[in-house]
Amino acid sequence: MAEPEPMASAAGQRLGAPETLGISTLDPGHRPPAMPPGRHVTIRVRMLDDTEELFDISQRASGKVLFDLVCSHMNLIEGDYFGLEFQDHHKMMVWLDLIKPIIKQLRRPKHTTLRFVVKFFPPDHAQLLEELTRYLFALQIKQDLACGRLTCNDSSAALMVSHIIQSEIGDFEESQCRSHLLNNNYIPDQMALIDKIMEFHSKNIGQTPAESDYQLLEVARRLEMYGIRLHPAKDREGTRLSLAVAHTGVLVFQGHTKINGFNWSKVRKLSFKRKRFLIKLRPDVNSSYQDTLEFLMASRDCCKVFWKICVEYHAFFRLFEEPKPKPKPVLFTRGSSFRFSGRTQKQVIDYVRESEFKKIPFESILGVPHLSASSGHSQGMVNGQKSLELCSHSPDGRQPSPLTSPLLNDASSIRTDDEDEVRRKRFPTDRAYFIAKELLTTERTYLKDLEVVTSFQGAVGQDEATPETLKNTIFSNFEPLYKFHTGFLREVEQRLALWEGRSNAHIKGDYQRIGDVLLKNLQGLKPLTTNLHKQSEALVELEKACRASRRLEGLCRDFELQKVCYIPLNVFILRPLHRLMHYKQILERLCKHYPPTHVDFRDCRAALADVSEVVEQLQGSMIKMENFQKLLELKKDLIGVDNLVIPGREFIRLGCLSKLSGKGLQQRMFFLFNDVILYTSRGMTATNQFKVHGQLPLHGMTIRESEDEWGVPHAFTLVGQRQSVVVAASSLSEMEKWMEDIKMAIDMAETSNGPSSDLLASNLTDNKCPEDSSVEAESEDDMTASHTSLEKPTPHRGNTTVHVCWHRNTSVSMVDFSIAVENQLSGNLLRKFKNSNGWQKLWVVFTNFSLFFYKTHQDDYPLASLPLLGYSVTIPSESENIHKDYVFKLHFKSHVYYFRSESEYTFERWMEVIRSATVSSSRSRILNRKESHPH
Repeated sequence: MAEPEPMASAAGQRLGAPETLGISTLDPGHRPPAMPPGRHVTIRVRMLDDTEELFDISQRASGKVLFDLVCSHMNLIEGDYFGLEFQDHHKMMVWLDLIKPIIKQLRRPKHTTLRFVVKFFPPDHAQLLEELTRYLFALQIKQDLACGRLTCNDSSAALMVSHIIQSEIGDFEESQCRSHLLNNNYIPDQMALIDKIMEFHSKNIGQTPAESDYQLLEVARRLEMYGIRLHPAKDREGTRLSLAVAHTGVLVFQGHTKINGFNWSKVRKLSFKRKRFLIKLRPDVNSSYQDTLEFLMASRDCCKVFWKICVEYHAFFRLFEEPKPKPKPVLFTRGSSFRFSGRTQKQVIDYVRESEFKKIPFESILGVPHLSASSGHSQGMVNGQKSLELCSHSPDGRQPSPLTSPLLNDASSIRTDDEDEVRRKRFPTDRAYFIAKELLTTERTYLKDLEVVTSFQGAVGQDEATPETLKNTIFSNFEPLYKFHTGFLREVEQRLALWEGRSNAHIKGDYQRIGDVLLKNLQGLKPLTTNLHKQSEALVELEKACRASRRLEGLCRDFELQKVCYIPLNVFILRPLHRLMHYKQILERLCKHYPPTHVDFRDCRAALADVSEVVEQLQGSMIKMENFQKLLELKKDLIGVDNLVIPGREFIRLGCLSKLSGKGLQQRMFFLFNDVILYTSRGMTATNQFKVHGQLPLHGMTIRESEDEWGVPHAFTLVGQRQSVVVAASSLSEMEKWMEDIKMAIDMAETSNGPSSDLLASNLTDNKCPEDSSVEAESEDDMTASHTSLEKPTPHRGNTTVHVCWHRNTSVSMVDFSIAVENQLSGNLLRKFKNSNGWQKLWVVFTNFSLFFYKTHQDDYPLASLPLLGYSVTIPSESENIHKDYVFKLHFKSHVYYFRSESEYTFERWMEVIRSATVSSSRSRILNRKESHPH
């Protein structure tokens, strides 16, 4: 296939790989296309590190066959960002056409050297998901700097060179650095900047080659000439200009200064006629431009070359999928048949995220440890961010994305299999014991949650900004609850110790039950039921007090940023209501397990009757409070919305949809309520909040599928009274869930007198914000928002459910939130990574769609968390060689974790609760729940 020459430089060692494992332009599981018959010719390709490779290929083969061979040779998955260029017989640099046979493009293939280079420059290098891809982009930047194509000020040039030499020679050592710069030229007029380069290099100590590549791209992407390839032209007045194309549209330069730009959304048609390149604009009453702009280029060929790359840039960055070929005309042809061939950027990103390649790790030049060098497991990718160990940092030194939040370091808390077997033989195996143990483990977590509220009392209770009404509702309620459950937990611990035989080992029978402890304490809890009714008042009072006092609002916000407050504060306030449901579930399982003649059955049945009565009384207010709490939480995630929390408004679903606009399909976060739909994007804010773009009132709205109408998979149209919006879901199931909930919400809006206030803030008077203004901000924020510092907390959490849905391109409904409240669990689990050997013992808490990891149950706050939306939970297959009992597997794209539980019962329970977070429920579940508890 390929006959590589010896690598000419150290840099080349990062390009090669021991064997071919994957290629970029093929679907998963496919091999490169078969070589057509015919005479073979050797093609020479110069790589980005200036080494040359020889490829033996049939002259009849298409350009795609050669390009796939090049990508396969490098194990390059994201090859679609690159291309092969060569000098044609007119001495012009042109791109190898992937559709045409090579024999029709290369007149003298033996004497032509093709160059493998970057073709499409994305606005944000965080969109490049593979380290190898970023390395190749870094080599391209290095070339562009050296030849003067990437122009910039001296400071930026010196900074970029410092990252390049950090990657090549490692940490700063003055004499070595100076000598290296004297012998290697990276930029024109380098001598004048040597001291500045050395100063920057001295600040890069500890930076790995991968981190250096990342930092180089971070600087380069902000430069005006990043990725720009100038095509000389003149305007109608004969002024010398240059044209270029970027992800945003067509650009006009004078020298190296951009003087104009035509966004794709404003361009109606691009064409050329002889030497004239024509840009036809969409009509715009606010614009002073003519309908058609005309530029004169050196020749028709120059026009055609630029027109082709414009067509390809538009298709790659704007379309959902590769455009289909036009049918061939029977008699006459008109115009060019050229079309973009290959995957669009969206297809590339989706493919890389969904594929599970067993790739050979990409090695660095100097053997410097990678970001994950200390990790015993393979790295995965979510929303373009690497999954790092807890103490690791991303290339720019900020916190890794919460969506790929690490588990604990493999080196700690390793538990041997022998130790596990001894423990299993010593302790009871009765199912009732494990049900009682679930009561113990979850009660420990519940008491810790009550401690959070009492800590909040200590933080704000003495402040003069805290009103008396708030102190009376929250603090007077939680003190007696905390005291009561402290005693209850002590009794449960004592009973389990007796049951396990850890004390008074000769005592049997009478202490192998839990119903009597539950009955006694649930009867003792009855006098506190009046306090539980006031939990809803506490939530209202806290919101009211925060609205009235900025100081109190700040105190609450600061408290929520503390590590102990691992979920929203107002969720902790509702915990006593949720806990009653958990007691009811535990007792139901015990009653189902015991025969009526069992000594523990009567007490369990009596306790179940008591707790069921209390749950029945509180159910109505609980449903209202869950909705109220969710509206309050969403209010913190949104910018540009007023009056979100008003009587009668119900939250139904939130999640990601792609909205079709003048710029193509743009990722948006949609929020569905019983009276309105809001659509938002994540803007440039320090708080990681979502900026509202518009609202769609449900009254009078209709909805229809429109995949065929727009040629976009899983598309549907929302037709409102004032505007229509076309959106696309990420999958068929997502589309069905959205359409079902929206139809139901429309029916509710038509038949009820629900809220009808305008939700948009006063500074957003139009109910549709300009889509163009947010694109750059979004791409920058996507990179920075999920890399907040490990040491300094940001003003707003980046791992709320809204952010998880944004990164994982999914949705979640109020039904799912309600089910999640019922399904909470905690206890010890053994955890193993895909490629690690030992099992690590962790205390794990499942709540709020996430797993939270602690070393022990005594810890005050979690060390790491793993949001589960989008994950699947299964049992390992035989091929995975997990020869242990009670093991379940968590899997999301390339992320794989194994967990071991101690018994069949606990295994079933973990599987049950995790499935509740990973499998969406039907809308009927919540409706049935409401109907069975009228209020």
